[in-house]
Amino acid sequence: MTILHSILFGVIEGLTEFIPVSSTAHMLLAQHVLGLAPTESMFAYLVLIQLGAIAALLIYFWKDFWELVKAFLAPPFSSATNRLAWFIVIATVPALLAGVLLRDAVEGLFGNPLLEASIRFLTAAAVLSGAEKLGQRSRQLESMTWLDAAIIGLFQVLAVFPGASRSGASIGGGMLRNLDRPSATRFAFLISAPVMLAAGIYEALGAIRSGLIGELLPVLPLGLLVSAVVGWLSIRWLINYVSGHRLYAFAVYCGAAGLLCLLLLGA
Repeated sequence: MTILHSILFGVIEGLTEFIPVSSTAHMLLAQHVLGLAPTESMFAYLVLIQLGAIAALLIYFWKDFWELVKAFLAPPFSSATNRLAWFIVIATVPALLAGVLLRDAVEGLFGNPLLEASIRFLTAAAVLSGAEKLGQRSRQLESMTWLDAAIIGLFQVLAVFPGASRSGASIGGGMLRNLDRPSATRFAFLISAPVMLAAGIYEALGAIRSGLIGELLPVLPLGLLVSAVVGWLSIRWLINYVSGHRLYAFAVYCGAAGLLCLLLLGA
């Protein structure tokens, strides 16, 4: 991998991590187009570059996260902010468990980038289409319950295995619980932080222990910086977009991209 490759991956990660079109699928497709082998170091790079996007998320929502951390120290469910903090914990647990238990299965799929990309694209298309068709979008974030949080957390597992857009799965889960698009999107952003941060730290420690970090250091820092800048802009754009637009365009895009990957796989 070259510096130019890392910049390109940084742009792709930043653009697609929060927009519900599956960043991992785009990275895998780019990996195939660029002719980069699906090695262990490539897998580590694709996980670690998410740390740039998570930095953008933490910066964009720093006030929210700070308030949530302070509120979490109060007695459980004692205020609206405290309830939201606990709902984030509840929604995060399923994805963290899935990430630990299914890591080997997920890494195995990375051996066939086009296959995993097609799965992620098509799953995202199905979730987004179903959410728009079935969700009533009649509730706001303040009306959330622990059951809503648990179900959205289970949807987030789709981003781990078999694979989908993380934001798309979480937003879709929220909309299927009848949250409006802005509320579902905001909660999806908030719950993505712990999972992405845990995955990035876990992979970073593994890369250090295995010596892979030496292979990645020449190219990774620039990719992280690019993904952080582009990710911040993407978050801002999507928050404005969902307030007045449906998600069908993303579903159609993911469906078309998934079919393209299947065609390339059979070529």
